[in-house]
Amino acid sequence: MTEIKTPTPREAFELLMAGNERFVAGAPEHPNQDATRRAEIAPSQQPFAVLFGCSDSRLAAEIIFDRGLGDLFVVRTAGHVMGPEVLGSIEYGVDVLGCPLVVVLGHDSCGAVGAACAALEDGMAPGGYVRDVVERVTPSVLAARAAGRVEPGEILAEHVKHTVDLLLDRSRGLAEKVAAGEAAVVGLCYHLADGSAQLVAARGLDVDIPAVS
Repeated sequence: MTEIKTPTPREAFELLMAGNERFVAGAPEHPNQDATRRAEIAPSQQPFAVLFGCSDSRLAAEIIFDRGLGDLFVVRTAGHVMGPEVLGSIEYGVDVLGCPLVVVLGHDSCGAVGAACAALEDGMAPGGYVRDVVERVTPSVLAARAAGRVEPGEILAEHVKHTVDLLLDRSRGLAEKVAAGEAAVVGLCYHLADGSAQLVAARGLDVDIPAVS
């Protein structure tokens, strides 16, 4: 495999967002998806970003960011809730694979966020391990409400921001890399209808964050 230069956190972010713009415009290039790429990365991988997102079937990272094989190191759970396995996987992507960017990806109409809101309204939580997912989302919903943010988009953005901050709080190694300018963590909210990914949080990256829509 040919050695490639590791992008800076900003370069990685711009590469990712450029792919999303192509996807939204209906003009994807489908890079790195051929037999040549498959053979090239068989010996080792050099992804440029860790993507931690919701497990929703409509949130296929390589498609919505128009990337291909070996580009993204993807970790997904319902409601992008974190446990030790998730933290270890993200740290592997950053510390071992050298990814300069970590992305937390949420989306509108998220079932986990909706279930957390419903549980707070009627006091009825789901059973089994789904309850654990809902309970991990609940602090984000409570924080949003405490700040007067009650619209679905605002609650989702709060959950993504909370996940970004929780990740940096729990992963000392990642926090140190962000502080040193070696990595960045961003939070994106994906809109199912138009395919766009909106920036709602950025740590270690100096970018403008638009108002939540």
